[in-house]
Amino acid sequence: MDLRTRILVVEDDHSVRNLITTTLKIHDYSYATAATGAQAIAAAASQNPDIILLDLGLPDMDGSEVIRKVRSWSNLPIIIISARSEDSDKITALDAGADDYLTKPFSVAELLARIRATERRLAASRDPRGEAEFHNGPLCIRYASEQVEVQGESVHLTPIEYRLLTTLARNLDRVLTHSFLISQIWGASSESNMASLRVYMTTLRRKLEKAGAAGLIETHVGVGYCMIRSADPENH
Repeated sequence: MDLRTRILVVEDDHSVRNLITTTLKIHDYSYATAATGAQAIAAAASQNPDIILLDLGLPDMDGSEVIRKVRSWSNLPIIIISARSEDSDKITALDAGADDYLTKPFSVAELLARIRATERRLAASRDPRGEAEFHNGPLCIRYASEQVEVQGESVHLTPIEYRLLTTLARNLDRVLTHSFLISQIWGASSESNMASLRVYMTTLRRKLEKAGAAGLIETHVGVGYCMIRSADPENH
């Protein structure tokens, strides 16, 4: 039985696809490839990969559509690899259900680091720890099942959004610096990770606010972020 992480590489550019698959082969990952959105959706359904590496600019459909279709039946991690570098593009992909975003041109070392970080999150999610619940006003985090609820309704977060939220929750009323949060999520500090932190914090706040938990996360300009204790009487 092959216990290696299975990765589906969805990329229509032959040279980029070869770079990624060669890297995966050298580092002993199992992989499959797809060059179109339709092929990607079929492979995701039939081959049960652990991780998808997905380009957004596919010949038959936008990668965001692939994310939405896969998300209709699976929560498997999706890492975007795209030349689109605007925050708006990243937010659109993350809101569609992507878990991470890597901008082209990328370094092989960073790609591997993102994959390893995703593997760690997968391993953690498969290791039930039975920790207590966290309550802060309308927000409830059930650590054992990794469920987030606002006013009793489930809120879907990507793995990175979930880690950001739980890191803030476990440090309630403490200001966490940008570098600390980046080290907790990605393990290393870089300008690209600083940009990613801002994007993920934006999408996390948007989801919490939409569900009815606005104002729990404060920005400390130039320093970092803090989850404040809610004055809501629902707070436990």
